[in-house]
Amino acid sequence: MSAFIVLGAQWGDEGKGKMTDYLAEKADVVVRFQGGNNAGHTVEVEDKQYKLRLIPSGVLYDDKINVIGNGVVVDPKALFEEMDYLEGVGVKVTPEKLLISDRAQLIMPYHKILDGLKERARGKNDIGTTGRGIGPCYTDKAERSGIRVCDLMHREVFEEKLKQNIEDKNAIISLYGGETLDFETVYNEYIGYAERIKPYVDDISVRIYDEIKNNKNVLFEGAQGFLLDIDYGTYPYVTSSNTIAGGVCTGAGVGPTVITGAVGIAKAYTTRVGKGPFPTELVDEMGDLLREKGHEYGVNTGRARRCGWLDLVILKSAARVSGLTSFVVTKIDTLAGIDKIKVCTGYKFEGKVIDYFPACLEDLAKCEPIYEEFEGWDESIADARSYEEFPENAKKYLKRIEEFTGTKISIVSVGPKRNQTIEIGEI
Repeated sequence: MSAFIVLGAQWGDEGKGKMTDYLAEKADVVVRFQGGNNAGHTVEVEDKQYKLRLIPSGVLYDDKINVIGNGVVVDPKALFEEMDYLEGVGVKVTPEKLLISDRAQLIMPYHKILDGLKERARGKNDIGTTGRGIGPCYTDKAERSGIRVCDLMHREVFEEKLKQNIEDKNAIISLYGGETLDFETVYNEYIGYAERIKPYVDDISVRIYDEIKNNKNVLFEGAQGFLLDIDYGTYPYVTSSNTIAGGVCTGAGVGPTVITGAVGIAKAYTTRVGKGPFPTELVDEMGDLLREKGHEYGVNTGRARRCGWLDLVILKSAARVSGLTSFVVTKIDTLAGIDKIKVCTGYKFEGKVIDYFPACLEDLAKCEPIYEEFEGWDESIADARSYEEFPENAKKYLKRIEEFTGTKISIVSVGPKRNQTIEIGEI
């Protein structure tokens, strides 16, 4: 494994939490490198289900180091709530198991207030944010007015920066008609967080580099998915960070030459949450069937996900941009029992056929999906524990994914549990 990346290859919600948990068995270190507590990962182990937001999925193992990288935006309140939740279900979260980058940006109360106010001001043009302050925090980072974890370790520095930010943000909050913040209240709250977070803080770039040089296996865990990337996603209906493989270098402080592989997690069909274009969306009974059968509701928000047929144009684009070395296909069991299954292999656009994802949403709205149809398979696939047990039609379906994308499939998931994971090739 060495230094390996797990990424979402669609619009998120592909099953990255389960697969990171599965792959983490062979890892020594698991690293989150972008996003925040807007990303929910669900992991099922035997009869227990764990819901994670900020903490890497390797935390369920006692012998793994879990790292929150500098590319992650950290809400201390949400972090400690998650730690307390894990402790409550018997998962230890100690400074030996969890490291937090001293360079990570802190989500502050004004970020969450501004997130909601700006989204409301957009009216019908709202983006559909989770309201957790992710975007405003990344905005401050780019604007160079953000507060980092290392600032929290120095009271005078923190106090000075917070006073300036409270003054600046209150002016904007007032402009939007929101309720302004009291400096002392915010200051005292975060100074309380400082004492608890301090034992976990480290220079994670140095730590990860040392682990790799000592021949340890490092697994980088992505949040969201390819089409939510700030540069390559369906902008502006995207997240505020780089979700592609390149985000690992900046979000975890490692050079590209140490990365040995990248696997893209993809559902056997396509889903997305919120607004934005979706070429293969099914707004009919089939879409409803996929939603209910696949339990397609958000871990954090509970929002119903939009569902559609598998779009191979998306997967081919994800493989190209992130240099994927293989795919993991999840939820193939959801398609079981459907007589005819369609797969998009291109778009009709302005009189020609294209096999890439346009940058402009107006162009994408004009794209008409071109489908290939496959015969379905029965429910027995959920009981399969080897590739040889797969129905022949399911094998044909998977083979077509490999052919079109030029990328092999290494693992197929036939259910949410660890033992419903089938390796069919090297990662």
